[in-house]
Amino acid sequence: MLLEDLQVVLKVAELRSITGAAAQLDMRTATASAALKRVERQLGMDLFIRTTRRLRLSSAGERYIPQCEQALLLLEQATQNVRDDLDIVDGELRITLSSDLGRNLVTPWLDEFMENYPKVSLKTYISDSNIDFYRDAVDIALRYGSPDDANLYGFKICKVPGLLCATPDYLQQHGTPQHPHDLPAHNGLFYQLYDIIHDLWSFTRDGTEYKIKMSGNRASNDGDLVRRWCVAGKGVAVKSCLDMSNDLLSGRVVNLLPEYKPPATELWLICPNRQLITPPVRLLRDHLKAKCSRVLNKLVEEALIDEQDTL
Repeated sequence: MLLEDLQVVLKVAELRSITGAAAQLDMRTATASAALKRVERQLGMDLFIRTTRRLRLSSAGERYIPQCEQALLLLEQATQNVRDDLDIVDGELRITLSSDLGRNLVTPWLDEFMENYPKVSLKTYISDSNIDFYRDAVDIALRYGSPDDANLYGFKICKVPGLLCATPDYLQQHGTPQHPHDLPAHNGLFYQLYDIIHDLWSFTRDGTEYKIKMSGNRASNDGDLVRRWCVAGKGVAVKSCLDMSNDLLSGRVVNLLPEYKPPATELWLICPNRQLITPPVRLLRDHLKAKCSRVLNKLVEEALIDEQDTL
């Protein structure tokens, strides 16, 4: 019985769909169906009951699938233990990245990581929406915010201050705000997710919070586009300092009202289960921590953000 066939069977059992399993395993539906039939033929029993709408486990499948899953898990762990002992770093990393951070910072970091570990292959998915690990073919996600699901495992990469930013040309034309209450007179550039426009901005100074309802003529569900609008002088935006780091260091944008702090966030590397925390993932975690620390330290050195905000 082929190990690859058993992996197909487990994925079909997880998704209750041959088509869905084939999509996640990057194979044709006919190939997945043939694998399932081979296993059932060798066992001499049907593992699934087929209906017009979906599959469900047969009584034999309900007994077989959990034991098969446990056996494959033990085999995978044994293989991983040997690789750990031999310091073998290989395999495929399937990672999802936010649009802005992924395109402008992390992609070059991943290139460097793969140069250091040439046996690692990479698949990247760029999206500002939170990925569904159980639906999409992704192993790890680098995203802002700590895991909100107790079933997920994560590593905190760093704390990321937020900032209000605009270009010098925009400020010369429209004036520089001196207080959050001055902001409604400016054109806001908004991030939009699931049809919700984030146009209520909050700032904190000395324990006092200021909530500002903004108006503006641009909104997008792509964080990188919001950054590009800001760099093009189309208005003011609230972004993470990592997303804007290159623009801040080059002087293309400035940090406005630095004493009034937008909410900070955290950058996390998230996995859906412990089995996916492989040596390449742990090495990537350390690589990302080092890279982010270097960027944040540079911003502090140039007095573009406060060191206390990164702790």
